[in-house]
Amino acid sequence: MKILYEDKYIVVCEKAAGELSEGEGSNALPSLLCAYFKEKGVDNTTVFTVHRLDRETTGIMVFARDAKSAALLSESFRQRDTQKTYLAVCHGELGQKSGELCDLLFYDRRAGKSYVTDKKRNGVKEASLEYEVLDEKEGLSLLRVKLHTGRTHQIRVQFASRKHPLVGDRRYGAPKSEYVGVALVAHRLIFEHPVSKEQMTFESDVPNTPLWNAFKKTN
Repeated sequence: MKILYEDKYIVVCEKAAGELSEGEGSNALPSLLCAYFKEKGVDNTTVFTVHRLDRETTGIMVFARDAKSAALLSESFRQRDTQKTYLAVCHGELGQKSGELCDLLFYDRRAGKSYVTDKKRNGVKEASLEYEVLDEKEGLSLLRVKLHTGRTHQIRVQFASRKHPLVGDRRYGAPKSEYVGVALVAHRLIFEHPVSKEQMTFESDVPNTPLWNAFKKTN
C-alpha cells in the first residue's frame, strides 16, 4: 500500500489488485490504513470508504478520516463533482479512436456481473463514458477513459459488450492471459478537499509489467 497524501481529514493511497475498497480483513484497505495509523501512534485510526474500485482494479483512492469529511466526499462523488480518469488495455483495435459510449446497464448481484440491456426496467441504470485510444500494439489498444457515471464494472462491461474486453478480464470474456488481474488503472483523481476546499489532483503509476511497459503513451 502506497500512501500519497494524508492529513487529519483524508488519506489518499494507491490500491493494488486484489485489495478490497471496503470491509475488514487482511486485504481490505480500510483495515490496512487503520493498522498504518495505529502503528504511527495516531489517536484517530478511523477510516471511511467514500468511493470504490473493483477488487481487480489498481489505482488512486481517497478515504475520509472523520464522519463529516466522509459525508462531504461521498456527496461529491454522488454529484459527480470529482473527475476520474482511467487507463485500460483492451483486446482489438477500435474503429473510432475517440468517442463516447452510452448504454443501459443492469447489475445481477447473484452472478456478480453487469449486463448491457436495451430496455429500461427496475434496476437498469444509464451509463456513459468517453475514451481516447492512446496507442495500439499487437492487437491490443491502450485507452484513456473518463467516466461520466460510476456503475458497477462499467468500463469493463461497456468495452466487452463491443467485443473489446480488457486484458485479463475473464469474467467479461477476455481470453486467457498471463496478466494477473484486469488491465485497468484508476490513473487520475481530482476532487475538492472537504475542509480546505482546495482542488486536489493525484496520479497513479501503471503496474510495472511487460503488458504496460509495452506502451509508452500513458500520459
